[in-house]
Amino acid sequence: MPSAFTNNASIAEITTQRDGSADTLVGKMDGVIRRASTVITAAADKEPSPQPVAADRAVAEAAAGQERKKPNKHSMDYMMRSFVAGGIAGCAAKTTVAPLDRVKILFQTSNPQFAKYTSSWVGLGRALSDIYAHHGVVGLFRGHSATLLKIYPYAAIKFVAYEQYRAFIIGARHHETWFRRFSAGALAGVTSVLFTYPLEVLRVRMAFETGVRSSSLVDICKKIYHEHPLPKAPAAATHSSSAVVRGVASATATTVQAVAPRSGIINFYRGFSTTMLGMIPYAGMSFLTHDTIGDVFRSAWLRKHATLPQPANAPADKAAPLKAWAELTAGGISGAVSQTISYPLEVIRRRMQVAGAVGDGRRLRIAETAGMIFRERGIPGFFVGLTIGYVKIIPMAAVSFYTYERSKTILGI
Repeated sequence: MPSAFTNNASIAEITTQRDGSADTLVGKMDGVIRRASTVITAAADKEPSPQPVAADRAVAEAAAGQERKKPNKHSMDYMMRSFVAGGIAGCAAKTTVAPLDRVKILFQTSNPQFAKYTSSWVGLGRALSDIYAHHGVVGLFRGHSATLLKIYPYAAIKFVAYEQYRAFIIGARHHETWFRRFSAGALAGVTSVLFTYPLEVLRVRMAFETGVRSSSLVDICKKIYHEHPLPKAPAAATHSSSAVVRGVASATATTVQAVAPRSGIINFYRGFSTTMLGMIPYAGMSFLTHDTIGDVFRSAWLRKHATLPQPANAPADKAAPLKAWAELTAGGISGAVSQTISYPLEVIRRRMQVAGAVGDGRRLRIAETAGMIFRERGIPGFFVGLTIGYVKIIPMAAVSFYTYERSKTILGI
Protein backbone atom coordinates (compact mmCIF):
# COMPACT_ATOMS: atom_id res chain seq x y z
CA MET A 1 0.00 0.00 0.00
CA PRO A 2 2.69 2.49 0.82
CA SER A 3 4.34 1.79 -2.50
CA ALA A 4 1.05 2.32 -4.33
CA PHE A 5 0.53 5.56 -2.47
CA THR A 6 4.01 6.63 -3.33
CA ASN A 7 3.46 5.83 -6.99
CA ASN A 8 0.24 7.81 -7.05
CA ALA A 9 2.00 10.73 -5.43
CA SER A 10 4.78 10.58 -8.02
CA ILE A 11 2.27 10.54 -10.87
CA ALA A 12 0.44 13.50 -9.37
CA GLU A 13 3.72 15.37 -8.99
CA ILE A 14 4.69 14.62 -12.59
CA THR A 15 1.26 15.73 -13.77
CA THR A 16 1.62 18.93 -11.76
CA GLN A 17 5.06 19.58 -13.23
CA ARG A 18 3.73 18.97 -16.73
CA ASP A 19 0.85 21.36 -16.12
CA GLY A 20 3.29 23.93 -14.83
CA SER A 21 5.53 23.47 -17.87
CA ALA A 22 2.51 23.81 -20.16
CA ASP A 23 1.41 26.95 -18.37
CA THR A 24 4.92 28.35 -18.65
CA LEU A 25 5.08 27.55 -22.38
CA VAL A 26 1.68 29.07 -22.99
CA GLY A 27 2.73 32.13 -21.06
CA LYS A 28 5.88 32.47 -23.11
CA MET A 29 3.98 32.05 -26.39
CA ASP A 30 1.45 34.61 -25.24
CA GLY A 31 4.28 37.04 -24.47
CA VAL A 32 5.83 36.48 -27.89
CA ILE A 33 2.50 37.06 -29.62
CA ARG A 34 1.91 40.20 -27.58
CA ARG A 35 5.35 41.57 -28.41
CA ALA A 36 4.85 40.77 -32.13
CA SER A 37 1.47 42.46 -32.01
CA THR A 38 3.07 45.50 -30.40
CA VAL A 39 5.77 45.69 -33.11
CA ILE A 40 3.22 45.35 -35.93
CA THR A 41 1.01 48.00 -34.37
CA ALA A 42 3.94 50.39 -34.00
CA ALA A 43 5.00 49.82 -37.63
CA ALA A 44 1.47 50.42 -38.78
CA ASP A 45 1.36 53.67 -36.82
CA LYS A 46 4.56 54.87 -38.52
CA GLU A 47 3.26 54.20 -42.10
CA PRO A 48 0.79 56.73 -43.57
CA SER A 49 -2.60 55.44 -44.32
CA PRO A 50 -3.34 54.70 -48.02
CA GLN A 51 -6.25 57.08 -48.13
CA PRO A 52 -4.21 60.22 -47.32
CA VAL A 53 -1.55 59.12 -49.87
CA ALA A 54 -4.17 58.83 -52.57
CA ALA A 55 -5.62 62.16 -51.55
CA ASP A 56 -2.22 63.87 -51.57
CA ARG A 57 -1.45 62.40 -54.99
CA ALA A 58 -4.76 63.64 -56.36
CA VAL A 59 -4.05 67.11 -54.99
CA ALA A 60 -0.54 67.09 -56.52
CA GLU A 61 -1.89 66.00 -59.91
CA ALA A 62 -4.53 68.71 -59.79
CA ALA A 63 -1.89 71.30 -58.94
CA ALA A 64 0.34 70.06 -61.77
CA GLY A 65 -2.60 70.23 -64.14
CA GLN A 66 -3.21 73.84 -63.16
CA GLU A 67 0.48 74.68 -63.64
CA ARG A 68 0.60 73.01 -67.08
CA LYS A 69 -2.68 74.27 -68.41
CA LYS A 70 -2.88 75.26 -72.06
CA PRO A 71 -1.64 78.85 -72.48
CA ASN A 72 -3.60 81.61 -74.15
CA LYS A 73 -1.36 82.37 -77.12
CA HIS A 74 -3.36 85.47 -78.00
CA SER A 75 -2.74 87.08 -74.63
CA MET A 76 -0.42 90.07 -74.33
CA ASP A 77 1.77 88.24 -71.81
CA TYR A 78 2.40 85.35 -74.21
CA MET A 79 3.11 87.67 -77.14
CA MET A 80 5.57 89.76 -75.13
CA ARG A 81 7.46 86.65 -74.01
CA SER A 82 7.56 85.40 -77.59
CA PHE A 83 8.76 88.83 -78.72
CA VAL A 84 11.68 88.76 -76.26
CA ALA A 85 12.62 85.17 -77.11
CA GLY A 86 12.48 85.83 -80.85
CA GLY A 87 14.56 89.00 -80.65
CA ILE A 88 17.27 87.31 -78.60
CA ALA A 89 17.36 84.40 -81.04
CA GLY A 90 17.73 86.69 -84.04
CA CYS A 91 20.57 88.72 -82.52
CA ALA A 92 22.47 85.61 -81.42
CA ALA A 93 22.16 84.05 -84.87
CA LYS A 94 23.19 87.17 -86.81
CA THR A 95 26.18 87.88 -84.60
CA THR A 96 27.43 84.35 -85.18
CA VAL A 97 27.63 84.81 -88.96
CA ALA A 98 28.16 88.58 -89.33
CA PRO A 99 31.53 88.35 -91.22
CA LEU A 100 30.15 85.80 -93.68
CA ASP A 101 27.09 87.96 -94.23
CA ARG A 102 29.30 90.91 -95.13
CA VAL A 103 31.19 88.90 -97.77
CA LYS A 104 27.99 87.40 -99.17
CA ILE A 105 26.49 90.84 -99.74
CA LEU A 106 29.67 92.00 -101.51
CA PHE A 107 29.52 88.95 -103.79
CA GLN A 108 25.79 89.25 -104.49
CA THR A 109 25.98 92.92 -105.43
CA SER A 110 28.99 92.38 -107.74
CA ASN A 111 31.22 94.82 -105.86
CA PRO A 112 34.11 95.56 -108.26
CA GLN A 113 36.79 95.07 -105.60
CA PHE A 114 35.54 91.58 -104.68
CA ALA A 115 34.34 90.20 -108.03
CA LYS A 116 37.64 88.32 -108.42
CA TYR A 117 36.96 86.27 -105.29
CA THR A 118 33.57 84.86 -106.32
CA SER A 119 34.77 81.91 -108.41
CA SER A 120 35.89 79.48 -105.69
CA TRP A 121 35.71 78.52 -102.05
CA VAL A 122 39.21 79.88 -101.59
CA GLY A 123 37.83 83.28 -102.56
CA LEU A 124 35.78 83.34 -99.37
CA GLY A 125 38.87 83.15 -97.20
CA ARG A 126 40.73 85.65 -99.37
CA ALA A 127 37.84 88.09 -99.22
CA LEU A 128 37.73 87.85 -95.44
CA SER A 129 41.51 88.34 -95.31
CA ASP A 130 41.28 91.35 -97.63
CA ILE A 131 38.63 93.01 -95.47
CA TYR A 132 40.58 92.28 -92.30
CA ALA A 133 43.84 93.60 -93.78
CA HIS A 134 42.34 96.94 -94.83
CA HIS A 135 39.73 97.53 -92.11
CA GLY A 136 40.50 95.13 -89.25
CA VAL A 137 37.86 93.36 -87.19
CA VAL A 138 35.59 96.39 -87.49
CA GLY A 139 35.49 95.82 -91.25
CA LEU A 140 34.23 92.26 -90.81
CA PHE A 141 31.31 93.60 -88.79
CA ARG A 142 30.64 96.58 -91.04
CA GLY A 143 26.90 97.25 -91.00
CA HIS A 144 26.36 94.94 -88.01
CA SER A 145 24.93 97.75 -85.88
CA ALA A 146 22.24 98.26 -88.48
CA THR A 147 21.84 94.48 -88.62
CA LEU A 148 21.09 94.23 -84.91
CA LEU A 149 18.84 97.27 -85.12
CA LYS A 150 16.89 95.49 -87.82
CA ILE A 151 17.15 91.86 -86.77
CA TYR A 152 15.75 92.20 -83.24
CA PRO A 153 12.35 93.54 -84.30
CA TYR A 154 12.42 91.40 -87.47
CA ALA A 155 13.04 88.11 -85.64
CA ALA A 156 10.78 89.08 -82.75
CA ILE A 157 7.87 89.96 -85.05
CA LYS A 158 8.49 86.85 -87.16
CA PHE A 159 8.32 84.43 -84.24
CA VAL A 160 5.41 86.23 -82.58
CA ALA A 161 3.52 86.27 -85.88
CA TYR A 162 4.26 82.58 -86.44
CA GLU A 163 2.88 81.65 -83.03
CA GLN A 164 -0.24 83.70 -83.72
CA TYR A 165 -0.81 82.43 -87.25
CA ARG A 166 -0.10 78.88 -86.12
CA ALA A 167 -2.65 79.13 -83.31
CA PHE A 168 -5.21 80.59 -85.75
CA ILE A 169 -4.59 78.36 -88.79
CA ILE A 170 -3.67 75.08 -87.10
CA GLY A 171 -5.14 75.29 -83.61
CA ALA A 172 -4.79 71.72 -82.28
CA ARG A 173 -2.07 69.21 -83.10
CA HIS A 174 -4.39 66.83 -84.95
CA HIS A 175 -5.13 69.65 -87.44
CA GLU A 176 -1.50 70.05 -88.50
CA THR A 177 -0.72 69.59 -92.19
CA TRP A 178 2.27 70.57 -94.30
CA PHE A 179 0.23 73.25 -96.09
CA ARG A 180 -0.94 74.87 -92.84
CA ARG A 181 2.58 74.88 -91.45
CA PHE A 182 3.89 76.42 -94.68
CA SER A 183 1.12 79.04 -94.69
CA ALA A 184 1.76 80.06 -91.07
CA GLY A 185 5.49 80.42 -91.73
CA ALA A 186 5.01 82.36 -94.98
CA LEU A 187 2.56 84.80 -93.41
CA ALA A 188 4.91 85.31 -90.46
CA GLY A 189 7.79 86.14 -92.80
CA VAL A 190 5.71 88.59 -94.84
CA THR A 191 4.47 90.32 -91.67
CA SER A 192 7.98 90.78 -90.29
CA VAL A 193 9.34 92.15 -93.59
CA LEU A 194 6.51 94.64 -93.89
CA PHE A 195 7.59 96.33 -90.66
CA THR A 196 11.37 96.11 -90.93
CA TYR A 197 12.30 96.40 -94.62
CA PRO A 198 13.78 99.96 -94.47
CA LEU A 199 16.27 98.76 -91.87
CA GLU A 200 17.30 95.96 -94.23
CA VAL A 201 18.03 98.49 -97.00
CA LEU A 202 20.23 100.46 -94.60
CA ARG A 203 22.12 97.32 -93.59
CA VAL A 204 22.83 96.33 -97.19
CA ARG A 205 24.01 99.82 -98.15
CA MET A 206 26.34 99.99 -95.15
CA ALA A 207 27.76 96.54 -95.91
CA PHE A 208 28.20 97.44 -99.60
CA GLU A 209 30.53 100.35 -98.90
CA THR A 210 34.21 99.37 -99.04
CA GLY A 211 35.94 102.77 -99.07
CA VAL A 212 38.41 103.85 -96.44
CA ARG A 213 36.13 106.68 -95.34
CA SER A 214 32.87 104.94 -94.66
CA SER A 215 29.67 106.86 -94.20
CA SER A 216 27.77 106.91 -90.94
CA LEU A 217 24.25 105.58 -90.51
CA VAL A 218 22.81 109.09 -90.63
CA ASP A 219 24.76 109.96 -93.79
CA ILE A 220 23.52 106.83 -95.57
CA CYS A 221 19.94 107.58 -94.54
CA LYS A 222 20.22 111.08 -96.02
CA LYS A 223 21.85 109.75 -99.17
CA ILE A 224 19.13 107.15 -99.77
CA TYR A 225 16.37 109.63 -99.02
CA HIS A 226 17.60 112.20 -101.55
CA GLU A 227 18.45 109.82 -104.40
CA HIS A 228 16.53 110.55 -107.62
CA PRO A 229 16.20 107.88 -110.29
CA LEU A 230 17.24 109.01 -113.75
CA PRO A 231 14.44 109.22 -116.33
CA LYS A 232 14.41 106.73 -119.17
CA ALA A 233 15.63 107.87 -122.56
CA PRO A 234 12.73 108.64 -124.91
CA ALA A 235 12.08 106.06 -127.57
CA ALA A 236 12.96 106.90 -131.16
CA ALA A 237 10.02 108.20 -133.15
CA THR A 238 8.71 106.08 -136.00
CA HIS A 239 6.02 106.59 -138.61
CA SER A 240 4.39 103.19 -138.14
CA SER A 241 1.06 102.67 -136.49
CA SER A 242 2.80 101.37 -133.38
CA ALA A 243 4.22 104.87 -132.82
CA VAL A 244 0.79 106.06 -131.69
CA VAL A 245 0.52 103.23 -129.19
CA ARG A 246 4.02 103.94 -127.92
CA GLY A 247 3.17 107.60 -127.61
CA VAL A 248 0.13 106.83 -125.47
CA ALA A 249 2.15 104.44 -123.33
CA SER A 250 4.91 107.02 -122.92
CA ALA A 251 2.40 109.69 -121.90
CA THR A 252 0.83 107.31 -119.39
CA ALA A 253 4.23 106.42 -117.93
CA THR A 254 5.13 110.11 -117.68
CA THR A 255 1.90 110.81 -115.81
CA VAL A 256 2.49 107.92 -113.41
CA GLN A 257 6.05 109.07 -112.75
CA ALA A 258 4.81 112.60 -112.08
CA VAL A 259 2.25 111.35 -109.56
CA ALA A 260 4.28 108.55 -107.96
CA PRO A 261 7.03 109.53 -105.53
CA ARG A 262 10.50 109.47 -107.09
CA SER A 263 12.52 110.00 -103.92
CA GLY A 264 12.11 110.12 -100.18
CA ILE A 265 10.64 107.28 -98.12
CA ILE A 266 9.96 105.21 -101.24
CA ASN A 267 13.72 104.77 -101.69
CA PHE A 268 13.83 102.72 -98.50
CA TYR A 269 11.52 100.17 -100.12
CA ARG A 270 13.62 99.35 -103.17
CA GLY A 271 13.25 95.67 -103.97
CA PHE A 272 10.33 95.32 -101.56
CA SER A 273 8.14 93.42 -104.02
CA THR A 274 10.96 90.98 -104.72
CA THR A 275 11.51 90.54 -101.00
CA MET A 276 7.88 89.70 -100.50
CA LEU A 277 8.02 87.13 -103.29
CA GLY A 278 11.19 85.62 -101.87
CA MET A 279 10.01 85.64 -98.27
CA ILE A 280 6.98 83.47 -98.95
CA PRO A 281 8.98 80.36 -99.94
CA TYR A 282 11.85 81.16 -97.58
CA ALA A 283 9.90 81.59 -94.34
CA GLY A 284 7.31 78.99 -95.29
CA MET A 285 9.87 76.28 -96.01
CA SER A 286 11.97 77.28 -93.01
CA PHE A 287 9.22 76.73 -90.43
CA LEU A 288 7.76 73.76 -92.32
CA THR A 289 11.12 71.95 -92.50
CA HIS A 290 12.03 72.72 -88.89
CA ASP A 291 8.73 71.43 -87.53
CA THR A 292 8.82 68.35 -89.77
CA ILE A 293 12.36 67.40 -88.74
CA GLY A 294 11.30 67.98 -85.13
CA ASP A 295 8.47 65.46 -85.59
CA VAL A 296 10.98 62.93 -86.94
CA PHE A 297 13.20 63.35 -83.90
CA ARG A 298 10.18 62.97 -81.59
CA SER A 299 9.03 59.75 -83.29
CA ALA A 300 8.97 56.52 -81.29
CA TRP A 301 12.27 55.16 -82.64
CA LEU A 302 14.28 58.37 -82.05
CA ARG A 303 12.54 59.88 -79.05
CA LYS A 304 14.82 58.44 -76.37
CA HIS A 305 17.93 59.64 -78.20
CA ALA A 306 16.77 63.08 -79.33
CA THR A 307 14.41 64.49 -76.69
CA LEU A 308 14.75 65.86 -73.16
CA PRO A 309 12.34 65.43 -70.22
CA GLN A 310 9.49 67.89 -70.23
CA PRO A 311 10.25 70.86 -67.93
CA ALA A 312 7.99 71.39 -64.94
CA ASN A 313 6.83 74.80 -66.21
CA ALA A 314 6.12 73.62 -69.77
CA PRO A 315 2.64 74.34 -71.17
CA ALA A 316 0.30 71.38 -71.52
CA ASP A 317 0.26 71.41 -75.34
CA LYS A 318 4.02 71.85 -75.88
CA ALA A 319 5.98 69.01 -77.46
CA ALA A 320 8.96 67.52 -75.67
CA PRO A 321 12.07 69.70 -76.12
CA LEU A 322 14.83 68.38 -78.36
CA LYS A 323 18.38 67.83 -77.24
CA ALA A 324 20.94 70.40 -78.37
CA TRP A 325 22.29 68.34 -81.30
CA ALA A 326 18.78 67.52 -82.55
CA GLU A 327 17.55 71.12 -82.32
CA LEU A 328 20.64 72.44 -84.10
CA THR A 329 20.29 69.79 -86.80
CA ALA A 330 16.63 70.61 -87.41
CA GLY A 331 17.40 74.31 -87.64
CA GLY A 332 20.38 73.79 -89.95
CA ILE A 333 18.45 71.59 -92.39
CA SER A 334 15.58 74.07 -92.47
CA GLY A 335 18.01 76.88 -93.30
CA ALA A 336 19.62 74.93 -96.17
CA VAL A 337 16.29 74.00 -97.75
CA SER A 338 14.75 77.45 -97.52
CA GLN A 339 17.93 79.16 -98.79
CA THR A 340 18.13 76.96 -101.89
CA ILE A 341 14.54 77.64 -102.89
CA SER A 342 14.54 81.41 -102.40
CA TYR A 343 18.13 82.36 -103.34
CA PRO A 344 17.56 83.62 -106.93
CA LEU A 345 14.98 86.12 -105.69
CA GLU A 346 17.37 87.21 -102.96
CA VAL A 347 20.08 88.01 -105.53
CA ILE A 348 17.61 90.10 -107.53
CA ARG A 349 16.56 91.92 -104.37
CA ARG A 350 20.14 92.77 -103.41
CA ARG A 351 20.84 94.26 -106.83
CA MET A 352 17.70 96.39 -106.62
CA GLN A 353 18.62 97.61 -103.13
CA VAL A 354 22.01 98.96 -104.25
CA ALA A 355 20.73 100.40 -107.52
CA GLY A 356 21.33 103.92 -106.24
CA ALA A 357 24.96 103.19 -105.43
CA VAL A 358 26.01 101.56 -108.74
CA GLY A 359 25.17 102.08 -112.41
CA ASP A 360 23.20 105.06 -113.64
CA GLY A 361 20.99 105.20 -110.54
CA ARG A 362 17.84 104.28 -112.46
CA ARG A 363 15.30 102.35 -110.43
CA LEU A 364 14.96 98.89 -112.00
CA ARG A 365 11.99 96.59 -111.91
CA ILE A 366 12.16 92.89 -111.06
CA ALA A 367 12.17 91.73 -114.69
CA GLU A 368 14.78 94.34 -115.68
CA THR A 369 17.07 93.38 -112.83
CA ALA A 370 16.71 89.68 -113.60
CA GLY A 371 17.49 90.36 -117.28
CA MET A 372 20.57 92.36 -116.36
CA ILE A 373 21.87 89.57 -114.12
CA PHE A 374 21.22 86.99 -116.85
CA ARG A 375 23.07 89.03 -119.47
CA GLU A 376 26.05 89.48 -117.17
CA ARG A 377 26.50 85.90 -115.94
CA GLY A 378 23.70 83.70 -117.22
CA ILE A 379 21.89 81.25 -114.92
CA PRO A 380 24.88 80.92 -112.54
CA GLY A 381 24.52 84.64 -111.87
CA PHE A 382 21.36 83.94 -109.87
CA PHE A 383 23.31 81.63 -107.55
CA VAL A 384 26.42 83.75 -106.97
CA GLY A 385 27.45 83.37 -103.35
CA LEU A 386 25.13 80.41 -102.70
CA THR A 387 27.97 78.33 -101.25
CA ILE A 388 28.72 81.17 -98.86
CA GLY A 389 24.99 81.34 -98.27
CA TYR A 390 25.05 77.73 -97.08
CA VAL A 391 28.03 78.38 -94.82
CA LYS A 392 26.13 81.33 -93.37
CA ILE A 393 22.51 80.19 -93.29
CA ILE A 394 23.01 76.72 -91.81
CA PRO A 395 24.63 77.89 -88.55
CA MET A 396 22.44 80.98 -88.44
CA ALA A 397 19.18 79.04 -88.69
CA ALA A 398 20.47 76.42 -86.27
CA VAL A 399 21.43 79.02 -83.65
CA SER A 400 18.20 80.94 -84.21
CA PHE A 401 15.82 78.03 -83.65
CA TYR A 402 17.92 76.62 -80.80
CA THR A 403 18.05 79.96 -78.97
CA TYR A 404 14.35 80.58 -79.52
CA GLU A 405 13.27 77.21 -78.19
CA ARG A 406 15.55 77.44 -75.15
CA SER A 407 14.41 81.01 -74.47
CA LYS A 408 10.79 79.85 -74.60
CA THR A 409 11.58 77.18 -72.03
CA ILE A 410 13.23 79.70 -69.73
CA LEU A 411 10.31 82.11 -70.12
CA GLY A 412 7.76 79.35 -69.51
CA ILE A 413 5.98 79.43 -72.87
